[in-house]
Amino acid sequence: MDMTLWPFKVIAGPGDKPKIAVQYMSEEKEFSAEDISSIVLIKMRDIAEAFLGRTIRNAVVSVPAYFNDSQRQATKEAGGLAGLNVMRIINEPTAAAIAYGLDKKVISVGEKNVLIFDLGGGTFDVSLITLEDLIFKVKSTAGDTHLGGEDFDNRMVDHFVEEFKRKNKKDISGNPRALRRLRTACERAKRTLSSTAQTTVEIDSLCEGINFYTTITRARFEELNIDLFRKCLVLVEKCLRDAKVDKSTVHDVVLVGGSTRIPKVQQLLQDFFNGKELCKNINPDEAVAYGATVQAAILSGEGNEKVQDLLLLDVAPFSLGMQTDEGVMTVLIPRNATIPAKKEQVFFTNKGQTNDIIKVYEGEGTRADNLLVKCEFSGIPPAPKGEYKITACFDIDANGILILNVSFEETTTGEKSQFTM
Repeated sequence: MDMTLWPFKVIAGPGDKPKIAVQYMSEEKEFSAEDISSIVLIKMRDIAEAFLGRTIRNAVVSVPAYFNDSQRQATKEAGGLAGLNVMRIINEPTAAAIAYGLDKKVISVGEKNVLIFDLGGGTFDVSLITLEDLIFKVKSTAGDTHLGGEDFDNRMVDHFVEEFKRKNKKDISGNPRALRRLRTACERAKRTLSSTAQTTVEIDSLCEGINFYTTITRARFEELNIDLFRKCLVLVEKCLRDAKVDKSTVHDVVLVGGSTRIPKVQQLLQDFFNGKELCKNINPDEAVAYGATVQAAILSGEGNEKVQDLLLLDVAPFSLGMQTDEGVMTVLIPRNATIPAKKEQVFFTNKGQTNDIIKVYEGEGTRADNLLVKCEFSGIPPAPKGEYKITACFDIDANGILILNVSFEETTTGEKSQFTM
C-alpha cells in the first residue's frame, strides 16, 4: 500500500530481494536497503570525522527494538559496506534509557520502573526498563516497525489526494512528482499542527498547472490518525503485561522520537497513565544518539568511571524456536529473554534414518513463523537408533543476532563434524 505513495520505484532484485530504482545522472540506478543505509552511515562518519579531526573506523549503530534477526544482520552488513566495524547494535529505547538515567541521576535513588515510549518517523518501540544503581535492565519490549510519522503523513496525503480529485476531477495518485511535493507539504503541516490549531497547505502548480490551496485543522489530523495513535497504547499495554508490571508502578514515562511531539499522542498516553506527568527532560531527537555514544564509550574503554560501570541488560524481541514434525514451533529462547542467551537442543537419529532437517524460526505464533535457518543433513548412513547425534546450539549475541552452531557426531566412534551458520 505504501509503495503507491513513494516517489521512487521498488523492483525485484536477485532472489526477489527488493531494490530501489532511482534516476541519477540520466541513468537508472538500483540500490538495496543495505546500500541506502550504508550511504547514510558514510555521511554520518564524514560529519563526525570533520568535527573530531580524525579517522573513524568503529561505530555503535542503533536500531528499533522490534527489528528482527534479518534486519539486524542487514544493519551490520550496511556498516561493513560503509567501511565501519560495527562494535554493537543497540536497541533505541535502551539507548534512550541511558540518556534518561544519566540525565536524571537515578543511580543512587533505588530501583525505578521506566517506560520508554519511542515514536519516530517510521517505527514505534516501547520498552519497560528497571534502573537501579548502574544497572539498566530491559524487562520487556514491544513495537511495530511500520508505525510512525510517515504513516501519519500518508493519511494526510490520502486525504488531500481525494480532496484534489473532488475539487479538480484529477487523480494525482499515479503522479510521483505531485505526490512528492504533496508529501513534503503534509509533513510540514503535521509539524505545524503540534503548536497551532490550524494550518494551510499551499502548493503552486501541483498538477497540470492547477494550484492546490487548502487548510487542515489539528482536530481533522487527529481524526485521520486516531486508530494509529490508539495502536501505540495497545502495544504499551502488551509491554506492561509481558513485564508483569502494573501501570501504577511505573515511575517515569519518557518520550523519545519526533512524533511524540504530537499533542494527541501525549494526551492519550497521559490519560492511559491516569494523568501522570510525562517526562520531557531529554531531547526526543537526540536521546538515542546520546545513549549510543555512551555505549560506544563503554566498549572503547573511554569516559569516566561512572560510564564504565554501567551495565546494560537487553532482551530478545521475538521468540526463537524449532519446527516440529507437525509444523508447530517449539520455543527454545522466549521473547524478552535477557541477551546474550544460549540454548542447546540434542537429537538422535532413528533406525535407518538417512536424512534430517533443522528449521529455526522466529516469532510468536504456535505455527512456525519467520524462517531464519534451514539446515539439511543428507546421506546419513543407515544405522541403529541413536547411532548419530545432532546438537544444535542457539546463541543470540548482544546485538540480538542469532549464531547457530551445529555438530554431527557418530556416538560409537566419537567422530564429529561441526559448522556455524
